Amino acid sequence: MSDLFTAESIVSLLTLTFLEIVLGIDNIIFISIAANKLARNDQPKARNIGLMLAMAFRLVLLMGISFVISLSKPFTHIDAGWFKAALTGQSLILFAGGLFLLYKATSEIHHKLEGGEEEEIEGGAIKGKATVSSVVTQIAVTNIVFSIDSILTAIGLTQNVAIMMIAVILSIVIMMFFAGPVGSFVNEHPTIQMLGLAFLIMIGFMLVAEGAHLSEVVIFNQEVGVVPKGYLYFAIAFSLLVEFLNIRLRKTQQPVKLRGYEGRPDHDGII
Repeated sequence: MSDLFTAESIVSLLTLTFLEIVLGIDNIIFISIAANKLARNDQPKARNIGLMLAMAFRLVLLMGISFVISLSKPFTHIDAGWFKAALTGQSLILFAGGLFLLYKATSEIHHKLEGGEEEEIEGGAIKGKATVSSVVTQIAVTNIVFSIDSILTAIGLTQNVAIMMIAVILSIVIMMFFAGPVGSFVNEHPTIQMLGLAFLIMIGFMLVAEGAHLSEVVIFNQEVGVVPKGYLYFAIAFSLLVEFLNIRLRKTQQPVKLRGYEGRPDHDGII
């Protein structure tokens, strides 16, 4: 217990908590967009349940840390000449999770662009066929993928399970505090919703690429690389900065007024 109060442990705890929050940004985005399909008074409940599930999954995985480590070991090899792979449990989870995010984000973009007859305005919020249980189920499936990625990051930073658990709890509590304002902001700005869905497509692609990379996939003698997460999070931060500037500009900008055509042909020398 005394090891928790050393300078090295405190630095590890702060660093790991920060990384867990950064890695949880994509989770918050998905939870906010998924909860947006519910009535306004049900959205905080869905967000809190989703984040509590995230914390529970992470703590369970930490208690079975040997099982998590075993997922990184290949359980079968495939060699079809043009295609080679060493499949692991971790890579399959990331690959399936990436495909799920790609499908979910694409279907949500299509739904928002095309609309649906089942939607109606109720209590100031758009309500469709979604229920709290269906939204929580989607969040739970996604949390499994994000939890695996989060715990593997934690294992690479420290071997102290107690520090990992404290960092997970602290990060989830902080995210629960900010999930409400983030969800409200996303609901009030449709462009942010679309940007968030685009982020999920990027993250889904990254997870598919990372799953293939961990499986050491080789296609026609070309190894599948991995997308550096630093580039991904920089792109997300830069896109959000630009969108925030656009939102601020739209609030202060005067509406565009088109000029009339009276006298323009004569002025331009057409007649």
